[in-house]
Amino acid sequence: MSLWTSLEPASATVDPGGSTRVRLRLRNTGDIVDEYRFEPVGPIAPWTTVEPQTLRLYPGTTGTVELTFSPPRTPDAVAGPNPYAVRITPTEHPEATTVPEGNLTITPFTEVRAELVPPTVKGRFRGRPKLAVDNLGNTRLTASISGNDNGDQLSYEIFPSNVQIEPGRAAFVKTTLKPRRIIWFGPKEQRPYTLNVQRSGINPLPVEGTYVQRGFLPRWLATFFGVILALAITFVMLWIAYKPPVNTGATEKQVEAGATLAPSPSASPSPALPPAPAPTTTPSPAGGDGGGSGGSGGGGGGESKPTAKPKADTAATAVNRLAASDPGGRHVCYRAFVEGEGWQKPVCDGTVGGTVGQARAIKALNVAVYGVQGSAGSAMVHDDQSTNGQGRWLPHWTAIKADGKDNYIGSTKKDAPYLVTFVWNVGSGQACNVVKVRDQDWRDQSCNNARPDLNTAGAFDNARWIEAIKLTV
Repeated sequence: MSLWTSLEPASATVDPGGSTRVRLRLRNTGDIVDEYRFEPVGPIAPWTTVEPQTLRLYPGTTGTVELTFSPPRTPDAVAGPNPYAVRITPTEHPEATTVPEGNLTITPFTEVRAELVPPTVKGRFRGRPKLAVDNLGNTRLTASISGNDNGDQLSYEIFPSNVQIEPGRAAFVKTTLKPRRIIWFGPKEQRPYTLNVQRSGINPLPVEGTYVQRGFLPRWLATFFGVILALAITFVMLWIAYKPPVNTGATEKQVEAGATLAPSPSASPSPALPPAPAPTTTPSPAGGDGGGSGGSGGGGGGESKPTAKPKADTAATAVNRLAASDPGGRHVCYRAFVEGEGWQKPVCDGTVGGTVGQARAIKALNVAVYGVQGSAGSAMVHDDQSTNGQGRWLPHWTAIKADGKDNYIGSTKKDAPYLVTFVWNVGSGQACNVVKVRDQDWRDQSCNNARPDLNTAGAFDNARWIEAIKLTV
Protein backbone atom coordinates (compact mmCIF):
# COMPACT_ATOMS: atom_id res chain seq x y z
CA MET A 1 0.00 0.00 0.00
CA SER A 2 1.51 3.38 -1.09
CA LEU A 3 -1.21 5.64 0.37
CA TRP A 4 -2.32 6.78 3.83
CA THR A 5 -5.79 8.37 4.35
CA SER A 6 -7.72 10.04 7.15
CA LEU A 7 -11.32 11.43 7.32
CA GLU A 8 -11.73 14.46 9.57
CA PRO A 9 -14.25 13.99 11.11
CA ALA A 10 -15.19 10.37 10.42
CA SER A 11 -18.81 11.04 11.47
CA ALA A 12 -20.84 14.14 10.52
CA THR A 13 -24.41 15.44 10.80
CA VAL A 14 -26.41 17.38 8.20
CA ASP A 15 -29.93 18.79 7.88
CA PRO A 16 -31.96 17.92 4.75
CA GLY A 17 -31.77 20.88 2.40
CA GLY A 18 -28.48 22.00 3.97
CA SER A 19 -24.87 20.92 3.53
CA THR A 20 -21.80 19.92 5.55
CA ARG A 21 -18.13 19.26 4.72
CA VAL A 22 -15.65 16.55 5.69
CA ARG A 23 -11.91 16.81 5.05
CA LEU A 24 -10.07 13.85 3.52
CA ARG A 25 -6.29 13.88 4.08
CA LEU A 26 -3.96 11.52 2.17
CA ARG A 27 -0.16 10.99 1.97
CA ASN A 28 1.84 9.41 -0.82
CA THR A 29 3.93 6.81 1.04
CA GLY A 30 5.40 5.40 -2.15
CA ASP A 31 8.61 6.30 -3.97
CA ILE A 32 7.20 7.73 -7.21
CA VAL A 33 5.03 10.71 -8.12
CA ASP A 34 1.40 9.59 -8.43
CA GLU A 35 -1.97 11.14 -9.29
CA TYR A 36 -5.11 10.07 -7.42
CA ARG A 37 -8.74 10.14 -8.66
CA PHE A 38 -11.63 10.48 -6.16
CA GLU A 39 -15.15 9.03 -6.67
CA PRO A 40 -17.95 9.01 -4.02
CA VAL A 41 -19.74 5.64 -3.70
CA GLY A 42 -22.67 4.35 -1.65
CA PRO A 43 -26.36 5.31 -1.27
CA ILE A 44 -25.65 9.01 -0.65
CA ALA A 45 -23.16 9.36 -3.52
CA PRO A 46 -25.67 11.44 -5.64
CA TRP A 47 -25.59 14.13 -2.92
CA THR A 48 -21.78 14.09 -2.49
CA THR A 49 -19.22 16.24 -4.32
CA VAL A 50 -15.39 16.01 -4.09
CA GLU A 51 -13.12 19.02 -4.66
CA PRO A 52 -10.67 18.60 -6.28
CA GLN A 53 -11.55 15.43 -8.18
CA THR A 54 -7.86 14.61 -8.81
CA LEU A 55 -4.73 15.28 -6.74
CA ARG A 56 -1.06 14.86 -7.70
CA LEU A 57 1.39 14.10 -4.86
CA TYR A 58 5.16 13.68 -4.69
CA PRO A 59 6.58 10.87 -2.53
CA GLY A 60 6.27 11.67 1.17
CA THR A 61 3.93 14.68 0.67
CA THR A 62 0.38 15.13 2.01
CA GLY A 63 -2.69 16.55 0.27
CA THR A 64 -6.28 17.42 1.23
CA VAL A 65 -9.66 17.18 -0.55
CA GLU A 66 -13.07 18.26 0.72
CA LEU A 67 -16.23 16.16 0.64
CA THR A 68 -19.46 18.21 0.56
CA PHE A 69 -22.74 16.46 1.48
CA SER A 70 -26.00 18.18 0.37
CA PRO A 71 -29.00 15.85 0.92
CA PRO A 72 -32.28 17.29 -0.45
CA ARG A 73 -35.27 18.08 1.73
CA THR A 74 -37.28 15.17 0.34
CA PRO A 75 -38.43 11.75 1.62
CA ASP A 76 -35.50 10.18 -0.25
CA ALA A 77 -33.09 11.58 2.35
CA VAL A 78 -33.99 9.02 5.03
CA ALA A 79 -33.35 10.20 8.56
CA GLY A 80 -30.64 8.46 10.62
CA PRO A 81 -27.07 7.25 10.09
CA ASN A 82 -26.05 6.69 6.45
CA PRO A 83 -22.65 5.14 5.62
CA TYR A 84 -20.60 6.68 2.81
CA ALA A 85 -17.29 5.96 1.11
CA VAL A 86 -14.80 7.49 -1.35
CA ARG A 87 -12.98 5.36 -3.91
CA ILE A 88 -9.34 6.55 -4.39
CA THR A 89 -7.65 5.17 -7.50
CA PRO A 90 -3.89 5.78 -8.10
CA THR A 91 -3.03 6.44 -11.73
CA GLU A 92 0.30 4.59 -11.60
CA HIS A 93 -1.03 1.62 -9.62
CA PRO A 94 -4.80 1.34 -10.31
CA GLU A 95 -4.90 -2.08 -8.66
CA ALA A 96 -4.04 -0.46 -5.30
CA THR A 97 -7.49 1.21 -4.93
CA THR A 98 -8.33 2.51 -1.43
CA VAL A 99 -11.90 3.10 -0.13
CA PRO A 100 -12.02 5.06 3.16
CA GLU A 101 -15.45 4.94 4.84
CA GLY A 102 -17.33 7.34 7.11
CA ASN A 103 -20.81 7.94 8.53
CA LEU A 104 -23.24 10.78 7.78
CA THR A 105 -26.27 11.29 10.06
CA ILE A 106 -29.25 13.00 8.36
CA THR A 107 -31.54 14.81 10.81
CA PRO A 108 -35.29 14.11 10.65
CA PHE A 109 -37.87 16.58 9.38
CA THR A 110 -41.65 16.38 9.14
CA GLU A 111 -43.82 17.72 6.36
CA VAL A 112 -47.47 16.72 5.95
CA ARG A 113 -49.96 17.66 3.26
CA ALA A 114 -53.67 16.82 3.48
CA GLU A 115 -56.45 17.33 0.93
CA LEU A 116 -60.19 16.56 0.88
CA VAL A 117 -61.42 14.69 -2.20
CA PRO A 118 -63.78 16.28 -3.09
CA PRO A 119 -63.74 19.44 -0.94
CA THR A 120 -67.53 19.84 -1.28
CA VAL A 121 -69.99 16.94 -0.93
CA LYS A 122 -73.79 16.98 -1.26
CA GLY A 123 -76.48 14.76 0.20
CA ARG A 124 -79.76 14.54 2.09
CA PHE A 125 -78.74 12.12 4.84
CA ARG A 126 -74.95 11.71 4.53
CA GLY A 127 -71.82 12.72 2.62
CA ARG A 128 -68.73 10.59 1.98
CA PRO A 129 -65.57 12.64 1.31
CA LYS A 130 -62.07 11.12 1.43
CA LEU A 131 -59.05 12.70 3.12
CA ALA A 132 -55.72 12.18 1.31
CA VAL A 133 -52.75 12.50 3.72
CA ASP A 134 -49.26 12.71 2.12
CA ASN A 135 -46.08 12.20 4.17
CA LEU A 136 -43.50 14.48 2.53
CA GLY A 137 -41.02 14.14 5.43
CA ASN A 138 -38.17 11.66 5.89
CA THR A 139 -39.57 9.81 8.94
CA ARG A 140 -42.62 7.64 9.52
CA LEU A 141 -45.75 9.70 10.18
CA THR A 142 -48.20 8.65 12.91
CA ALA A 143 -51.37 10.73 13.18
CA SER A 144 -55.01 10.59 14.27
CA ILE A 145 -57.95 12.07 12.36
CA SER A 146 -60.88 13.89 13.96
CA GLY A 147 -63.66 16.18 12.76
CA ASN A 148 -65.50 19.22 14.10
CA ASP A 149 -67.80 22.02 12.95
CA ASN A 150 -69.46 25.14 14.34
CA GLY A 151 -72.67 24.36 16.21
CA ASP A 152 -72.10 20.59 16.34
CA GLN A 153 -74.39 20.11 13.33
CA LEU A 154 -72.64 17.00 11.95
CA SER A 155 -71.52 13.63 13.27
CA TYR A 156 -68.36 11.95 11.92
CA GLU A 157 -67.49 8.33 11.12
CA ILE A 158 -63.77 8.14 10.24
CA PHE A 159 -61.97 4.98 9.06
CA PRO A 160 -59.19 4.52 9.85
CA SER A 161 -59.04 7.10 12.62
CA ASN A 162 -55.29 6.50 13.09
CA VAL A 163 -52.74 6.21 10.27
CA GLN A 164 -49.06 5.33 9.95
CA ILE A 165 -47.48 6.54 6.70
CA GLU A 166 -43.95 5.79 5.50
CA PRO A 167 -41.85 8.62 3.98
CA GLY A 168 -42.96 9.53 0.47
CA ARG A 169 -46.25 7.58 0.77
CA ALA A 170 -49.90 8.63 1.10
CA ALA A 171 -52.95 7.25 2.91
CA PHE A 172 -56.66 7.72 2.20
CA VAL A 173 -59.08 8.12 5.10
CA LYS A 174 -62.78 7.46 4.48
CA THR A 175 -65.18 9.83 6.22
CA THR A 176 -68.97 9.67 6.53
CA LEU A 177 -70.72 12.93 7.48
CA LYS A 178 -74.25 12.68 8.93
CA PRO A 179 -76.40 15.75 9.73
CA ARG A 180 -77.96 15.74 13.19
CA ARG A 181 -81.12 17.42 11.83
CA ILE A 182 -82.99 16.41 8.66
CA ILE A 183 -84.32 19.17 6.39
CA TRP A 184 -87.74 17.93 5.36
CA PHE A 185 -88.74 20.95 3.22
CA GLY A 186 -86.95 24.05 2.05
CA PRO A 187 -83.72 25.04 0.31
CA LYS A 188 -80.35 23.35 0.74
CA GLU A 189 -78.01 24.52 3.50
CA GLN A 190 -74.20 24.68 3.58
CA ARG A 191 -72.49 23.23 6.65
CA PRO A 192 -68.72 23.98 6.81
CA TYR A 193 -66.63 21.44 8.70
CA THR A 194 -62.97 20.70 9.48
CA LEU A 195 -60.98 17.46 9.56
CA ASN A 196 -57.89 17.68 11.77
CA VAL A 197 -54.68 15.68 11.26
CA GLN A 198 -53.29 15.46 14.81
CA ARG A 199 -49.66 14.49 15.55
CA SER A 200 -48.17 14.10 19.01
CA GLY A 201 -46.82 17.37 20.43
CA ILE A 202 -47.64 19.39 17.27
CA ASN A 203 -50.57 21.66 16.49
CA PRO A 204 -53.20 19.86 14.38
CA LEU A 205 -53.28 20.38 10.61
CA PRO A 206 -56.83 21.55 9.71
CA VAL A 207 -58.42 20.66 6.36
CA GLU A 208 -61.64 22.55 5.64
CA GLY A 209 -64.55 21.27 3.59
CA THR A 210 -68.25 21.92 3.00
CA TYR A 211 -71.23 19.58 3.31
CA VAL A 212 -74.25 20.80 1.31
CA GLN A 213 -77.39 19.34 2.90
CA ARG A 214 -80.40 19.07 0.60
CA GLY A 215 -84.04 19.07 1.70
CA PHE A 216 -85.88 15.74 1.80
CA LEU A 217 -88.59 17.18 -0.50
CA PRO A 218 -88.05 20.16 -2.82
CA ARG A 219 -89.91 23.42 -2.13
CA TRP A 220 -92.10 23.18 -5.24
CA LEU A 221 -93.34 19.76 -4.16
CA ALA A 222 -94.29 21.10 -0.71
CA THR A 223 -96.23 23.95 -2.39
CA PHE A 224 -97.95 21.45 -4.68
CA PHE A 225 -99.04 19.25 -1.75
CA GLY A 226 -100.27 22.36 0.12
CA VAL A 227 -102.47 23.41 -2.82
CA ILE A 228 -103.87 19.87 -3.22
CA LEU A 229 -104.67 19.69 0.51
CA ALA A 230 -106.45 23.07 0.42
CA LEU A 231 -108.56 22.02 -2.59
CA ALA A 232 -109.44 18.70 -0.92
CA ILE A 233 -110.60 20.45 2.28
CA THR A 234 -112.65 22.96 0.25
CA PHE A 235 -114.33 20.15 -1.71
CA VAL A 236 -115.25 18.23 1.48
CA MET A 237 -116.71 21.33 3.13
CA LEU A 238 -118.84 22.12 0.06
CA TRP A 239 -120.04 18.50 -0.12
CA ILE A 240 -121.10 18.51 3.51
CA ALA A 241 -122.81 21.92 3.21
CA TYR A 242 -124.82 21.00 0.10
CA LYS A 243 -128.17 19.11 0.82
CA PRO A 244 -130.24 18.31 -2.32
CA PRO A 245 -134.10 18.53 -1.86
CA VAL A 246 -136.04 15.19 -1.67
CA ASN A 247 -139.42 15.01 -3.54
CA THR A 248 -141.96 12.49 -2.18
CA GLY A 249 -143.55 12.28 -5.63
CA ALA A 250 -140.53 10.37 -6.85
CA THR A 251 -141.21 7.67 -4.27
CA GLU A 252 -144.83 7.29 -5.44
CA LYS A 253 -143.72 7.01 -9.07
CA GLN A 254 -141.23 4.37 -8.07
CA VAL A 255 -144.01 2.29 -6.49
CA GLU A 256 -146.14 2.61 -9.60
CA ALA A 257 -143.31 1.55 -11.79
CA GLY A 258 -142.75 -1.45 -9.57
CA ALA A 259 -146.36 -2.45 -9.84
CA THR A 260 -146.36 -2.13 -13.61
CA LEU A 261 -143.21 -4.20 -14.06
CA ALA A 262 -144.21 -7.02 -11.68
CA PRO A 263 -144.37 -10.30 -13.65
CA SER A 264 -147.69 -12.18 -13.98
CA PRO A 265 -147.99 -15.80 -12.80
CA SER A 266 -148.20 -17.02 -16.41
CA ALA A 267 -145.06 -15.26 -17.56
CA SER A 268 -142.22 -17.51 -18.70
CA PRO A 269 -139.15 -17.60 -16.44
CA SER A 270 -136.09 -15.51 -17.45
CA PRO A 271 -133.27 -17.46 -19.16
CA ALA A 272 -130.40 -18.72 -16.91
CA LEU A 273 -126.90 -17.21 -17.26
CA PRO A 274 -124.38 -19.47 -19.04
CA PRO A 275 -121.74 -21.11 -16.76
CA ALA A 276 -118.36 -19.40 -16.43
CA PRO A 277 -115.66 -21.05 -18.60
CA ALA A 278 -113.27 -23.33 -16.71
CA PRO A 279 -109.66 -22.07 -16.50
CA THR A 280 -107.40 -23.63 -19.13
CA THR A 281 -104.44 -25.66 -17.96
CA THR A 282 -102.11 -23.92 -20.46
CA PRO A 283 -101.75 -20.14 -19.92
CA SER A 284 -102.21 -17.86 -22.89
CA PRO A 285 -99.05 -16.34 -24.39
CA ALA A 286 -97.77 -13.12 -22.87
CA GLY A 287 -99.39 -10.09 -24.44
CA GLY A 288 -102.32 -12.15 -25.90
CA ASP A 289 -106.10 -11.62 -25.35
CA GLY A 290 -107.29 -15.05 -24.23
CA GLY A 291 -108.63 -17.50 -26.78
CA GLY A 292 -108.21 -15.13 -29.69
CA SER A 293 -104.47 -15.49 -29.76
CA GLY A 294 -104.54 -19.19 -30.56
CA GLY A 295 -106.54 -18.83 -33.75
CA SER A 296 -104.51 -16.27 -35.68
CA GLY A 297 -101.00 -16.14 -37.06
CA GLY A 298 -100.47 -19.88 -37.15
CA GLY A 299 -99.17 -20.07 -33.57
CA GLY A 300 -96.91 -17.56 -31.77
CA GLY A 301 -94.37 -20.25 -30.74
CA GLY A 302 -92.76 -20.14 -34.20
CA GLU A 303 -91.10 -16.73 -33.72
CA SER A 304 -87.30 -16.84 -33.60
CA LYS A 305 -85.51 -15.48 -30.49
CA PRO A 306 -82.62 -13.01 -30.85
CA THR A 307 -79.18 -14.59 -30.61
CA ALA A 308 -77.29 -13.59 -27.41
CA LYS A 309 -74.15 -11.47 -27.94
CA PRO A 310 -71.01 -13.38 -26.87
CA LYS A 311 -69.42 -12.13 -23.63
CA ALA A 312 -66.20 -10.12 -23.79
CA ASP A 313 -62.98 -11.72 -22.55
CA THR A 314 -62.65 -9.62 -19.37
CA ALA A 315 -60.34 -9.81 -16.37
CA ALA A 316 -63.00 -11.78 -14.48
CA THR A 317 -63.22 -14.50 -17.14
CA ALA A 318 -59.43 -14.80 -17.11
CA VAL A 319 -59.10 -15.01 -13.31
CA ASN A 320 -61.93 -17.55 -13.08
CA ARG A 321 -60.11 -19.77 -15.57
CA LEU A 322 -57.04 -19.62 -13.33
CA ALA A 323 -59.15 -20.35 -10.25
CA ALA A 324 -60.62 -23.45 -11.89
CA SER A 325 -57.14 -24.92 -12.40
CA ASP A 326 -55.69 -23.62 -9.10
CA PRO A 327 -58.54 -23.29 -6.55
CA GLY A 328 -56.15 -22.81 -3.61
CA GLY A 329 -54.06 -20.05 -5.22
CA ARG A 330 -54.06 -16.23 -5.22
CA HIS A 331 -54.38 -14.50 -8.58
CA VAL A 332 -55.01 -11.10 -10.17
CA CYS A 333 -55.88 -10.57 -13.83
CA TYR A 334 -56.18 -7.22 -15.57
CA ARG A 335 -56.48 -5.57 -18.96
CA ALA A 336 -55.78 -2.01 -20.10
CA PHE A 337 -57.81 0.34 -22.30
CA VAL A 338 -55.02 1.94 -24.36
CA GLU A 339 -55.42 5.24 -26.21
CA GLY A 340 -55.87 4.61 -29.94
CA GLU A 341 -56.05 0.82 -29.44
CA GLY A 342 -58.97 0.05 -27.09
CA TRP A 343 -59.23 -2.88 -24.69
CA GLN A 344 -56.34 -5.32 -24.72
CA LYS A 345 -56.66 -8.99 -23.90
CA PRO A 346 -56.46 -9.72 -20.15
CA VAL A 347 -53.12 -10.74 -18.60
CA CYS A 348 -52.43 -12.16 -15.13
CA ASP A 349 -49.98 -12.28 -12.21
CA GLY A 350 -47.24 -9.79 -13.15
CA THR A 351 -47.52 -9.87 -16.96
CA VAL A 352 -47.18 -6.50 -18.72
CA GLY A 353 -50.48 -4.73 -19.42
CA GLY A 354 -50.45 -1.66 -21.70
CA THR A 355 -47.66 -0.63 -24.12
CA VAL A 356 -44.00 0.28 -23.68
CA GLY A 357 -42.25 3.02 -25.69
CA GLN A 358 -45.25 3.77 -27.96
CA ALA A 359 -46.35 7.02 -26.24
CA ARG A 360 -49.82 5.58 -25.66
CA ALA A 361 -51.62 6.31 -22.39
CA ILE A 362 -53.80 3.94 -20.37
CA LYS A 363 -57.26 5.51 -19.94
CA ALA A 364 -58.98 2.72 -17.98
CA LEU A 365 -58.20 -0.56 -16.19
CA ASN A 366 -60.29 -3.70 -15.69
CA VAL A 367 -59.13 -5.71 -12.65
CA ALA A 368 -60.36 -8.97 -11.09
CA VAL A 369 -58.84 -10.98 -8.21
CA TYR A 370 -59.17 -14.43 -6.67
CA GLY A 371 -58.29 -15.73 -3.19
CA VAL A 372 -57.77 -12.24 -1.63
CA GLN A 373 -61.30 -11.30 -0.45
CA GLY A 374 -62.10 -8.86 -3.24
CA SER A 375 -60.61 -5.62 -4.53
CA ALA A 376 -61.42 -1.92 -4.84
CA GLY A 377 -59.70 0.93 -6.61
CA SER A 378 -59.55 4.54 -7.74
CA ALA A 379 -57.32 6.71 -9.89
CA MET A 380 -55.88 10.18 -10.43
CA VAL A 381 -56.53 11.37 -14.01
CA HIS A 382 -55.17 14.18 -16.16
CA ASP A 383 -56.64 17.61 -15.27
CA ASP A 384 -56.66 20.34 -17.95
CA GLN A 385 -57.36 22.94 -15.24
CA SER A 386 -54.55 21.87 -12.88
CA THR A 387 -52.66 24.67 -11.12
CA ASN A 388 -50.25 22.54 -9.05
CA GLY A 389 -48.85 20.22 -11.69
CA GLN A 390 -50.91 17.25 -10.44
CA GLY A 391 -53.97 15.49 -11.82
CA ARG A 392 -57.36 15.21 -10.12
CA TRP A 393 -58.71 12.23 -8.21
CA LEU A 394 -61.85 10.49 -9.42
CA PRO A 395 -64.78 11.51 -7.16
CA HIS A 396 -65.48 8.01 -5.84
CA TRP A 397 -63.75 4.70 -5.17
CA THR A 398 -65.28 1.66 -6.77
CA ALA A 399 -67.30 -0.67 -4.58
CA ILE A 400 -65.39 -3.66 -3.16
CA LYS A 401 -65.76 -6.29 -5.88
CA ALA A 402 -65.76 -9.89 -4.67
CA ASP A 403 -63.31 -12.53 -5.92
CA GLY A 404 -63.97 -13.40 -9.55
CA LYS A 405 -65.84 -10.14 -10.31
CA ASP A 406 -64.83 -7.36 -12.71
CA ASN A 407 -63.72 -3.97 -11.33
CA TYR A 408 -63.45 -0.97 -13.69
CA ILE A 409 -61.41 2.19 -13.02
CA GLY A 410 -61.28 5.13 -15.44
CA SER A 411 -63.32 5.81 -18.57
CA THR A 412 -63.32 4.51 -22.16
CA LYS A 413 -64.99 7.57 -23.66
CA LYS A 414 -63.27 9.26 -26.59
CA ASP A 415 -62.29 12.44 -24.73
CA ALA A 416 -61.78 10.77 -21.31
CA PRO A 417 -58.57 11.78 -19.48
CA TYR A 418 -55.67 9.33 -19.15
CA LEU A 419 -54.59 7.73 -15.88
CA VAL A 420 -51.80 9.52 -13.96
CA THR A 421 -51.82 7.38 -10.79
CA PHE A 422 -53.63 4.10 -9.96
CA VAL A 423 -54.59 3.14 -6.37
CA TRP A 424 -56.02 -0.25 -5.31
CA ASN A 425 -56.21 -2.68 -2.39
CA VAL A 426 -57.29 -6.24 -1.52
CA GLY A 427 -58.99 -7.84 1.49
CA SER A 428 -56.15 -10.20 2.52
CA GLY A 429 -52.44 -10.66 1.83
CA GLN A 430 -50.59 -8.00 -0.17
CA ALA A 431 -51.22 -5.91 -3.30
CA CYS A 432 -48.11 -5.14 -5.41
CA ASN A 433 -47.36 -3.18 -8.60
CA VAL A 434 -44.55 -2.38 -10.98
CA VAL A 435 -45.41 0.67 -13.11
CA LYS A 436 -43.96 2.47 -16.14
CA VAL A 437 -44.89 6.10 -16.71
CA ARG A 438 -44.18 8.34 -19.66
CA ASP A 439 -40.46 9.10 -20.35
CA GLN A 440 -39.29 7.05 -17.36
CA ASP A 441 -37.98 3.54 -16.81
CA TRP A 442 -39.85 0.80 -14.97
CA ARG A 443 -40.09 1.61 -11.26
CA ASP A 444 -39.20 -0.81 -8.49
CA GLN A 445 -41.90 -3.11 -7.17
CA SER A 446 -44.13 -1.52 -4.49
CA CYS A 447 -46.21 -3.66 -2.10
CA ASN A 448 -48.73 -2.86 0.66
CA ASN A 449 -50.67 -4.93 3.17
CA ALA A 450 -54.39 -5.67 2.94
CA ARG A 451 -57.23 -3.20 3.38
CA PRO A 452 -57.20 -0.45 4.67
CA ASP A 453 -53.62 -0.11 3.29
CA LEU A 454 -53.43 1.17 -0.29
CA ASN A 455 -51.06 0.28 -3.11
CA THR A 456 -50.16 3.29 -5.28
CA ALA A 457 -48.73 3.19 -8.82
CA GLY A 458 -47.78 6.34 -10.75
CA ALA A 459 -46.01 9.71 -10.50
CA PHE A 460 -48.83 12.13 -9.46
CA ASP A 461 -47.52 14.26 -12.36
CA ASN A 462 -50.24 15.75 -14.58
CA ALA A 463 -47.98 15.41 -17.66
CA ARG A 464 -46.83 11.79 -17.09
CA TRP A 465 -49.41 9.14 -17.94
CA ILE A 466 -49.24 5.44 -17.10
CA GLU A 467 -47.94 3.48 -20.12
CA ALA A 468 -47.80 -0.03 -18.68
CA ILE A 469 -48.36 -1.86 -15.40
CA LYS A 470 -47.77 -5.24 -13.72
CA LEU A 471 -49.96 -6.34 -10.80
CA THR A 472 -49.50 -9.23 -8.34
CA VAL A 473 -51.15 -10.41 -5.13
